[in-house]
Amino acid sequence: MDFKRRQVLWAGGGIGAAVLLAACGGGNGAASSDSGAKPRRGGTLRIGALGRSSAITRDPHGNQGNESDYLVIALVYDTLTAPGLKDNTVGRLATSFKPSKDLKTWRFTVAKGATFHDGTPVTADDVVWSLRRLRNTPAGAARLPGIKADNITAEGKDTVVLVSDFANAELPMLTRLSTFIMKKNTPEKDIAKAPGTGPFKLDWYRGGNARLLRNEHWHGGQVYLDAIEVTMFESPQAMANAMMSGQIDLASNAGAVAARTADARKDIKVIRRPNDMAMPIVMRTSSGPFADPKVREAMKLVVDRDAMVKQVLSGYGTVANDILGTADPDYAKGIPQRHRDLAKAKQLLKEAQFDFSKTYELVTTEDISGLAESATLFASQAREAGIKIDVVKQESGTFYQKTWLKGDLYTNYWGTNDSVVFFASKTMTTGAGQNEADWSDKDFDAAYHKVLATADPKARAAALHDLQQVEYDKSGYLLWGMADGIDLAAPKVHGLPKLPGYGRVQLENVWLAP
Repeated sequence: MDFKRRQVLWAGGGIGAAVLLAACGGGNGAASSDSGAKPRRGGTLRIGALGRSSAITRDPHGNQGNESDYLVIALVYDTLTAPGLKDNTVGRLATSFKPSKDLKTWRFTVAKGATFHDGTPVTADDVVWSLRRLRNTPAGAARLPGIKADNITAEGKDTVVLVSDFANAELPMLTRLSTFIMKKNTPEKDIAKAPGTGPFKLDWYRGGNARLLRNEHWHGGQVYLDAIEVTMFESPQAMANAMMSGQIDLASNAGAVAARTADARKDIKVIRRPNDMAMPIVMRTSSGPFADPKVREAMKLVVDRDAMVKQVLSGYGTVANDILGTADPDYAKGIPQRHRDLAKAKQLLKEAQFDFSKTYELVTTEDISGLAESATLFASQAREAGIKIDVVKQESGTFYQKTWLKGDLYTNYWGTNDSVVFFASKTMTTGAGQNEADWSDKDFDAAYHKVLATADPKARAAALHDLQQVEYDKSGYLLWGMADGIDLAAPKVHGLPKLPGYGRVQLENVWLAP
């Protein structure tokens, strides 16, 4: 399992001129001022987040299965860069990032005055140690594609140099994911309590619940809240109930059911973040019943996308087009929206000599609201094309041990909405560490590297079209829809972030009215 299992990333994709120049976070963060009143300091924000006791982890470079853990980590530790409202990528712990002419070497400058919570300054050596540690994790290659640990070095006290095996115009965007910085040579036994550099510092942590205190010396500027208390809930319903009864001030990712209930109440604000979560059905492409591209295309023609969004997401979402990365500015341009076509689906299945006598398992979990329901509805729709599907629910731990990356047909979710290239590097290029469909396509790989080597926006858009066309035609992803991210907040909560994913957990600008 990986960070994707909860809403952990960012919004926005693509590469613009701003990414190729020095970028900084001033005035370009993810916060929203939803009140005409002046922000005020003070108060404790009580926030609920989903998690399971069996999936608790404290390692910033580990696999955060719990949104509650990721929230704590993202507030205590800074990443090098972050998503921005105006620019796709802005500085966080790094104030600038500049490429070489060949786009293979990038230099990141550490923010002036950045310190750890114990008061010691952050140096380039700390960043190098942290990135090398991240790179050597099981999923590190996907997080820093093309960069070997030895090719992450320090240049002086405040410059970090990353050298890629190939041209990569989008590297700063990838450093928004999990590049949490710790002190050099932190012993493994002390990782859980290692001081961070973020806007809040850890006061205490107990069984998934935590209290964080304002970092008065945060390099990023003003932090309004005195403290944040994070409470872990094992179900969206339990969290929604706590919100309705006033036990918490903010319910993170409460889901469509809770949103419908809260819509009728004046004492709760419903905050929608469009296109926040991808909920694909994954088909194994290397072997098994869905290895034939015609079968995969037929499955994509079987689904009634509008019905899925209406019934599974209660309308809190949008139809998608089998390409991951809907926030990319050049998403699916020139590629027709796929619609339900049972006649064509049946013809393709016939041509592929699909075995209609068998019953195929569709494995799902109940990790997030609507996931299991999406599997059940799709199975019902598939029966109209003569495809017999049996929905099998698995506990989260079992799913990620036995099914993820291995199964023939399963649901999954990505709590992110980023660029097409991000998903390509993480889940679809040959040898990608999280290649969920076990897909390998030379045309796709070639298009991917062409996009990375292209800085000009118009040329990038053309190259990206080719990449998306291959994905649309042949990949193992049936992406029927994107779910809105839904938070519930008390009226006194202001300045909540507008961006989904990692942008959503940047809470330094949140403030409480009296």
